[in-house]
Amino acid sequence: MKRRYVWVILLTLIFTSVFVFAVVYFSAKPADIAGSNPQNVFYHHKTIPVVVQKEIMAALSFYPELKETPIDFVFDPNTSKSVMLSQPVVSSFFRGQKNRTYVIKINPRFTTTHHSIPIQDAPKKVLIGWFGHELGHITDYTHRDNFQMAWFGIRYITSDKYLMNAEKSADSYAVEHGMAEYLIVTKNFIMHSADLPQSYKDRIKRLYLSPQQIMDLVKKLKADTVVAR
Repeated sequence: MKRRYVWVILLTLIFTSVFVFAVVYFSAKPADIAGSNPQNVFYHHKTIPVVVQKEIMAALSFYPELKETPIDFVFDPNTSKSVMLSQPVVSSFFRGQKNRTYVIKINPRFTTTHHSIPIQDAPKKVLIGWFGHELGHITDYTHRDNFQMAWFGIRYITSDKYLMNAEKSADSYAVEHGMAEYLIVTKNFIMHSADLPQSYKDRIKRLYLSPQQIMDLVKKLKADTVVAR
């Protein structure tokens, strides 16, 4: 009986630790990171760095339902494994599902094998595709209540399979919003760049939709539209 209690306590501690880690992982201080200064543009509850303003606005134009959704686009050098990273702000959970704030962290530099450039110097269509993918994540998050988001965070950081499904789902949302062209440009830029590490290419190939899968999804959406008519 005592052994049973030990296992219950141990499992409770493990679950609590994972939950706390997920909460910390999916948290941010966008105002502190972005900084309220003339280098940011405030538009319909958005914080947008001026240097990538055009690309962000272009991507946002494909997501009219996010017009009033609070999103802070911020530069954060700690996104070392990703060019960009989307997260809900945990402190905003208390305002309810419809009033959450989200943050899209942007690595200020795009690093390749031999050099590093400011992210704003990357090809414009590539940046729009990246932002489109991240806005796909935000769209996904807006459909989940607080409990679902907490459970999502736990599975996202503990299950490689779930991580893959989440990334492909974000790509699918972007395609459904008409951003297939930009996503394909972004994928091809990554996969055909001789100066990017093969490990990074392999990760992109494994986790995200391929250009062919994107084209297949576009065809399916068009076919479904014809049938619906």
